[in-house]
Amino acid sequence: GDVSVRMRKLLKDRGHKKLNLVTKASMMFLNTKDPRTIKLARFGMIDFGFRAQALGYKTFKSLGLLGKNKHPALTIGKAPIKEQIIEFVKKPLPNDVPTKTTRAILGLEDDKVIPILRDTEKVTKDSDAVFYFPGCGSERLFSQVGLATLAMLHEIGTTTVLPPGYLCCGYPQNAGGDTEKASQISTDNRVLFHRVAQALSYLNIKTVIVSCGTCMDQLLKYEFQRIFPDCRLLDIHEYLMEKGVKMEGIEGQQYLYHEPCHTPMKIHNPITVAKELLGNEDVAVSDRCCGEAGTFAVSRPDISSQLRFRKENELKKGIKAFTGEEKVKKGNVKMLTSCPACQQGLSRYQDSTGLDTDYIVVELANNVLGNKWQKRFIDKAINGGIEKVLL
Repeated sequence: GDVSVRMRKLLKDRGHKKLNLVTKASMMFLNTKDPRTIKLARFGMIDFGFRAQALGYKTFKSLGLLGKNKHPALTIGKAPIKEQIIEFVKKPLPNDVPTKTTRAILGLEDDKVIPILRDTEKVTKDSDAVFYFPGCGSERLFSQVGLATLAMLHEIGTTTVLPPGYLCCGYPQNAGGDTEKASQISTDNRVLFHRVAQALSYLNIKTVIVSCGTCMDQLLKYEFQRIFPDCRLLDIHEYLMEKGVKMEGIEGQQYLYHEPCHTPMKIHNPITVAKELLGNEDVAVSDRCCGEAGTFAVSRPDISSQLRFRKENELKKGIKAFTGEEKVKKGNVKMLTSCPACQQGLSRYQDSTGLDTDYIVVELANNVLGNKWQKRFIDKAINGGIEKVLL
């Protein structure tokens, strides 16, 4: 990985690195902090773009242009445009992406204030205070993940501090070879977090929570123990497991767990965490990369298809082990993960496998908090559950 990043940096520095239009738009979406620009980018790239890609999938499928599910051709050089287009629409993007970001839903887009969320009826002098860095995937794209994280922390009586305004951790920029931009983002964030720590020193924050593996990998470089003294960096699922949270009363539901290439769970064994939270010892691990990998699936769909071919076969094996068939018919097998990019990548197999994909923390919220938990949490947070501290 370090070698690949170094090669990309060399190409960029010498003016030879090429990015396609979709990759450039994706990086712009991650770099911007302005709420209006983010809203506009979401409309163009996600609301319209995802629908257009899904329409392309349906059209190509009806015309028989997608071919059979045979082993993809080897990659030798760059694939022709025709092949790239076919591979790009071969698996449909999700059509159920939320229309608003987590911050927009909760009215927390002002970068001049630090939001603090708590349930005043449950918080005591012994309650934890955590700093939650949602990251782009859990905040700007799959906002239900950010909401579920906040709702579960709210439910167990934890005081949760959010960063002021939209932030990116800097990992995508670094991975793309733009190390100068990544370094600038990381430095700016660390300075900002020091200001947050000074303003809220009375909360004695000892845990920094993430809900994304790539964010975890980048934030490990931030030296958070020097920002919030003696703190630790923990994935939301590990934190909830430590607090004894688990699902109950689930019968007949089987789970496949996809562990991301960038797993956010660094302290506890991920499959152990999944089994504990789901209250199910029969959770099965589904191996292999999902093929999404950030912007990889849109920048090189021909190579991504090779990964997806392997992953689809693995998913069908997992389903068959549970049901005896290769496709889910009654929703009794569900796919769970802990990475926003994987959530997007895995959702693209639904048409061929019948698998619904979700985050573990969202599944927890659905079970523990019940139906319409999002509306109840949003109402409670907006009506007295959010304190705003001027930065």
